[in-house]
This record gives sequence, C-alpha cells and structure tokens, in this order.
Amino acid sequence: MTVDLSFLLILTGLTGIHSITTVSEVSVKAGDSITIPCLYDSQYINHVKFLCKGPNWSTCSYAAKTNQPSSGKFSISDDKNQRIFTVTIKDLTDKDTDYWCAVEIDRGPDVREYFLLSVTEGTPRLYVDHQEITGFIGQNIMISCQYSNSGEVRWCRLGSSCVRRPLESIDGTQVTINTSVPNVFTVTMSGLRTESSGWYWCATGDLQMPVHIIVNDTTSPRGLTTLPPMTQVERPSSSSFFESFGIRLSLLIFVMVGLFIWFMYNRHKQTKEASSASTTAEEAVRYTRNTSGERSHAEG
Repeated sequence: MTVDLSFLLILTGLTGIHSITTVSEVSVKAGDSITIPCLYDSQYINHVKFLCKGPNWSTCSYAAKTNQPSSGKFSISDDKNQRIFTVTIKDLTDKDTDYWCAVEIDRGPDVREYFLLSVTEGTPRLYVDHQEITGFIGQNIMISCQYSNSGEVRWCRLGSSCVRRPLESIDGTQVTINTSVPNVFTVTMSGLRTESSGWYWCATGDLQMPVHIIVNDTTSPRGLTTLPPMTQVERPSSSSFFESFGIRLSLLIFVMVGLFIWFMYNRHKQTKEASSASTTAEEAVRYTRNTSGERSHAEG
C-alpha cells in the first residue's frame, strides 16, 4: 500500500495535477500596468481563483478574487474554455514585487504558484510594445521582443513547449526566430489557425514577458500591422494574363480605328470643300467672260 501511494504521488507530480503554470519573473516599469496569465488544471474550472500579494504564502493578502467585483489597482478574469485566469496590476511601484496565482480548495490547501515582478524606473530588461496582438487565420504576425539581459532566447506557449532554434513549430503553428538585430529578437508565427490563439511569452535568461495572441477569422481591419502569408500569395495565371492583354489590345485597336475614321472623314471633308471652292471660281470666270462678250456685241 505504501509503494502504491508513493507511486501515485510521483505520477501526480510528473503530470502536473494540482498545479498552476505561470511566469516566474517579469521585468516591468514603474507606473505601467502588467497582465499575468495563470493556467490551471481542468478540475479547477469551477473553483474560485485569486491573486495573493506578499513574499510568503502563509502571510500574503488577497488582492483580487473571481467571485468579487474587481476595481482599482487589481483586476482578475477567468477564461474557463482556455482554463486560464489573468490578473492585471496597474500603476506599478517598487512595492509590487511578490505575488501568487492561486485556486481556492474547499477541503484542502489552496493551489498556488509564485511569480516575481522586477520593478524598475528605467527601461525594463525584457519588454514588448503590446501585450495583446491580433492576427487572422492564414496570415502571419510578428512580435518584437527587446531585451538588455543575457541568457538563452526562447518563445514559449503557456502550458506547452518552447522554441529555441530559428525555425520550429508550437502546436502545429510555424515559428521563426530572428536574432540578427542586437538586443532584439523577432518572432514570426506563420499560417495562423484558430488553435494558435492563446498566451505565449518571450524569454531571455530568467525573464519572461507574457503576450496574448488572438486569431480572428475576419478580414484584417485598416491600420493593423500584419504580414501576408508568403506561401499563399496569389500570382496571376497565364490565362488571366492573356485575357487582360487581349482586352487592352482590343481597346487599343478600337481607338486606332476611330482615329483613322476621324482622319479620313476630315480629309474627305477638306477635299470636298476645296473642290467646291474650285468649281465656284470656274463658274465665276465663265460668267465674267460671257458677260464681257455680250457687252462687246451690244456696243458694235
């Protein structure tokens, strides 16, 4: 019986049951806001989630709970479909350092996971311009992660795997990491799918910065910066090219024929007018001659 219980405890630890997954350390700037995602196991879907503030679990205090209205400095929301609750902390100060993501357990100890906020007056050691980015099915998005600390560069999905090499994939979505620019690495997610939606994070060394990716199935709105999928760029076919060329050639011939008809008409008109003028002049000469002869005969 003892062996079976030990095995069960080991299996529980390996499979991550009774656990919460979140970031470990995030660098933030004083006065800004930060949103932290906390992934929980399916058995806790209907449990109360909360944020606890303080370095020690035994003495930390409630900051926000899902069964209480959120207002002011702290807010919390629970996405039961994704099994992720998020906590947002506003107007950060140097006292906003130690926190716990936690789930209430009625008949047992609460489940919790600690995270640290490293608050600085200057530029954070790892940051992104926007924590939430919207993309569209079949398209690409690019995330720019800027850092000043040292350590391995990674792009990870909350509760899933991490990408470390220039070209890999996470849950079927292709990920490309570019580190050609000093202190910046860009992550490109290609061929987005609905399943690509979720929480990810940039990571360098011990630091992480959460990023929420939302994938919609509508057209890209005006002003949104997205990259078209390179593998789906449509090129005109040879038939459409010749069809377009034929239409243009027909229009050109039509215009040229119209110009030729107009030119011939004007030339004919000018010739007719010249001929008419010449005939009139000849008739005037004959009339003058006849008139002069009649007058001479009359005088004789």
